[in-house]
Parts: sequence; structure tokens; C-alpha cells
Amino acid sequence: MAAALLQRWRAGGGGGGVAVLWRVPRRQRSTFDVAVVGAGIVGLASARELALRHPSLALAVLEKEPELACHQTGHNSGVIHSGIYYTPGSLKAKLCVQGAALCYEYCDQKGIPYKRCGKLIVAIEQDEIPRLKALYERGLQNNVRDLKLIGAKEIQAKEPFCRGLMALDSPYTGIVNYKQVAQSYAEDFQEAGGTILTDFEVTDMEMAKEGSSENEDGLQYPVVVRNSKGEEIYCRHIVTCAGLYSDRLSEISGCSPEPRIVPFRGDYLVLKPEKCYMVKGNIYPVPNPRFPFLGFHFTPRMDGSVWLGPNAVLAFKREGYRLLDFSTADFLDAVLYSGLWKLVLRNFSYGLSEMYRACFLSAQVKQLQRFIPEVTVNDILRGPSGVRAQALDSDGNLVDDFVFDGGTGDIGSRILHVRNAPSPAATSSLAIAKMIADEVKQRFEL
Repeated sequence: MAAALLQRWRAGGGGGGVAVLWRVPRRQRSTFDVAVVGAGIVGLASARELALRHPSLALAVLEKEPELACHQTGHNSGVIHSGIYYTPGSLKAKLCVQGAALCYEYCDQKGIPYKRCGKLIVAIEQDEIPRLKALYERGLQNNVRDLKLIGAKEIQAKEPFCRGLMALDSPYTGIVNYKQVAQSYAEDFQEAGGTILTDFEVTDMEMAKEGSSENEDGLQYPVVVRNSKGEEIYCRHIVTCAGLYSDRLSEISGCSPEPRIVPFRGDYLVLKPEKCYMVKGNIYPVPNPRFPFLGFHFTPRMDGSVWLGPNAVLAFKREGYRLLDFSTADFLDAVLYSGLWKLVLRNFSYGLSEMYRACFLSAQVKQLQRFIPEVTVNDILRGPSGVRAQALDSDGNLVDDFVFDGGTGDIGSRILHVRNAPSPAATSSLAIAKMIADEVKQRFEL
């Protein structure tokens, strides 16, 4: 299996960076105790945690791309969430609050720049104030740090261009470059003896045939993992952290296809550089429970830019970051799923509005002007896009919490699938990794 030479740009706090070359080692072995599929931030954090806990085990990360963290991790907003929104007692709430603290601590240890710029969740209509107060109570139940409700004058003191009646102030919220964090996890993993195999797209998993001459270690490593090039590794156990492909990997392994992944593209706008002074920290709307997604918000970035959005429209390709990206297989997989149609029918007018705003900048600007009236069409540009791996059940419900499961049978009992790791997965990555490592130890008796 050929090694890949990766060039990694460690982005600093202001848009500059230092070019660092690092090499994924050539395969010195084809057998591993645990293989982690997926080199996004969750996969790398989990591999790192396993390597630190089990230094005697041979561990590998398998990544289909030539680079690390180049999909959801490399396209997210970069927010270190504090844990306000999530249902008390849920994994989201628990892991986010723990994960934020661990994220700040890790960045301090590694010298990774971040900004604790805070967040205001702003009520601009009277009927939003009860929901805002309920959100405040939820945040308190989740043990979110330093939350307080503030009035219109305090809003303007923190965000001079923002208008609102009341806001929930979360000073513990921050921003960071998550791709840089993920690459640091990869360094830790390799320094602990782990192996990263890039250009390794997993397409098949099966139990090794008894007496196979290719398996030098007999049945000590009974699971064969093959990639799209026909290359193989052997392992004892597998952890999948495959994001947009988590359902397909589950099916490949013979486990349940539910929940299904339906991709939603989020398109961002960006403020022109000369207008970035209008936004100091994160500015978010009060969530409306009638709508499936959060809505437009203002997000400062580590490079000094400000992202606006995103919207949420069905993507016609699982990694389709551009408007015209299309995959027949991905499109049919989504539109033939009954769960998607149930979601669409329940949110038909919302979906049409999102599609309209995706086409017309002026419609998106109207949403932004509700918070910062001074923003005009002339102040913005079209920006980057990301694709959200949204898990849906067959009843058309968004699967809101993290989902971890395995299967039965020879292969299923040797696999732990991370089936759904939605936002705030990046914030929660170190906390998720600890939970996964605990589960791996118990499930696989390491």
C-alpha cells in the first residue's frame, strides 16, 4: 500500500501559516488490533485516545482522501459551542459541555490559537422572549458557564451594530480552526505509534477465510478490510467514524442501515473585509421549534473574516460543496427514502423559502438585516459551503442526538459504528473520544 506524502498548512490565528511536511509511513504491517475508519476530527480524536490508553496495541486510521479532515471538519463554522441548545441529559448536552472545556485545555497545551469571542442569542420579536428565557434555563441545567440574559442597551454595548430586545449572552463560546485541531490529533496519534493510511477508501469488510495464506497471523486478526484499489488490511476490531458515509459503511458491515444519512448543503456568505468591523462575536437567532434547522447567524473566523448563514438545502451529492455538484447514486439514495419525503412534507414552506434564499442574495440579506440593519447586498460576497451529514429515521425525524451502535454476527460484534455525530461534534470531539474508548474497551474486552 503506497504511502501518501501530505502537505499540511497549519493555519494560524490571522490567516497566515507555516507549511509543514509530514509523511504517512509506508505500511510496515498489514495487521492491526483496531482500525478506525475516517480521518475527520471525531475519528482522529478517537484514534488518539485509543493510542494513549492502549500503547501496546497496533492501531490504524483509514482515510479515503489523500488529506486529513477535508470534509465536515474542514468545512464547518469553527465555533466552540458552550452547550446551550441541547436537551438536558442528552449525550449532546453532556459531551458538548465536557468537550468545550477539553477543547480549550487542549488548545492551550498545544499552542493552537483560539478566540473566546462569545455569543449572543438575540430575540428581535416579543414572541421570541419566552423561548429565549427557556433556552437560558436549559443552559443552566446543562451547566453552561457564565450565562446571563441582557437587555437592548447591553446588546449594543457588546455588539454596537446589532439590534434586539433581549439576548442570551454566552461569553464561554469561542472560535478555532478545527482542521488545525484535527491535524494536531493526528500528530499525537502518530507519535503514540499509530499508523495513518490515506487514499484507503473502505469498500468491503468480511471475515478472513480460515487458513488463508495471506493472513500470516492466522485468525488473530480475523476481519479483512478492503479498499477500492483491492488492497487489504487485517484487524481484530473496527471503529467507524465515517460522517456522510456512516450508513453505507454500516450496511457494508452487515449492520442496520438506519438511521439513514441525507446530505444538506449549507451555503455561507461572507462580509467584505472592510465591513467585518460590524461583527465582534457570534450572533445567533432564537431557535424556532417549527423549523428543522437553526437559521442565519453571524460567525467570526480565526482569519478575521465573518461568515453569514448558512442556509440548508438538499445536496445532490454527499460531498457536493458546489451548487451544480451531482451524483446519481447519492441523489436516488436520498429521494427514494421515505423518511426524506415525510420531512419535506412537514416543512414544505420552509424548504421553499430556503431554496429561494439560496438563489437570491437579497433574500438572505433581509434575514441578516433583522439583526444588523446596516448590512446591505453591497457588503457581502458568496462564500464557502459545507455539507451536513443529517441522520433521518424512517418517520422523517431528524436524529438529533449522537448514535453509537454495533451489530450481531461475526463481523457486527467486532465493529462499533459512530452513526450520527452532528454539530457540536467538533467541539465535543475529545469528550466523544473518551466515550468511544470506554465503549471499545468494554465491547471488545481490550
